[in-house]
Amino acid sequence: MTWKEILAPIKQSDAFTTLWNKVKQEYAQGKCFPPKEQIFRALELTPFEEVKVVIIGQDPYHGDFQANGLCFFGSDQVKTPPSLQNIYKELKDDLSIDKNTNELESWAKQGVLLLNATLTVRAHSPNSHKDLGWEQFTDFIIQEVSEKKDNVVFVLWGAFAQKKASLIDTQKHFIIKSAHPSPFSVYRGFFGSKPFSKINSYLASKNLAKIEW
Repeated sequence: MTWKEILAPIKQSDAFTTLWNKVKQEYAQGKCFPPKEQIFRALELTPFEEVKVVIIGQDPYHGDFQANGLCFFGSDQVKTPPSLQNIYKELKDDLSIDKNTNELESWAKQGVLLLNATLTVRAHSPNSHKDLGWEQFTDFIIQEVSEKKDNVVFVLWGAFAQKKASLIDTQKHFIIKSAHPSPFSVYRGFFGSKPFSKINSYLASKNLAKIEW
C-alpha cells in the first residue's frame, strides 16, 4: 500500500479540510516552517511499504532554515540544533558513529519515518500550530502503521511522544522509551539509553536490514 491509499480516508474528511484551510491561512498571513512544499516530506522520503522505524517529534524547529519536514532534522545552513547535537552524542557513544551533517535524509530513505506530531509552526513561535488539528492526522498515521505493518520500532523520546504509546499494538511492534534529547532532559535517561543499537538488534532479530546510522 502507498501513503496515498492509506491516507485517503482522513484526507477526505471534514476535519482535514478544516485543518488544511487553517494551515493555508497561517502561511498566507506570515512566515511558517517548513516551506509549504516540504510539509509532508517525511512521508515522501519514507514510503509506507518501507517503514521500519518511527521516531516521533513534537513540532518543527521554528528558526530560519531549520525545518525541512523531518523531526529533529536541521539544515546544514545553520548550527546543529541542541536536541540533534545530543542525538549525535548518543549515537557516538552507542555505535561509535560520528555524524558531521544535520541532514537526516539518509535515515529517512532507509525506512526511518521522522514524524512530527504537528507538521507546521509559525516562525520563531514554538508549538504555535499545536491547536490547528494536526495531531488527528498524525495519530491516524501512527495507528495505520501499527495496524497494517509488523515488527516496526517506535521511538518515543520524552513525555509528549510517550503519550502515543496507546496508539501502538505492542504485540506486533517494539517500543523504545526514554527521556527527550533536549538539553533540559537529556541527563534524565536519554544519554546512555543506546536506542540505535537496540533498534538494529530488534530489526536483526526479525531478519530485517539494520539501519546504517
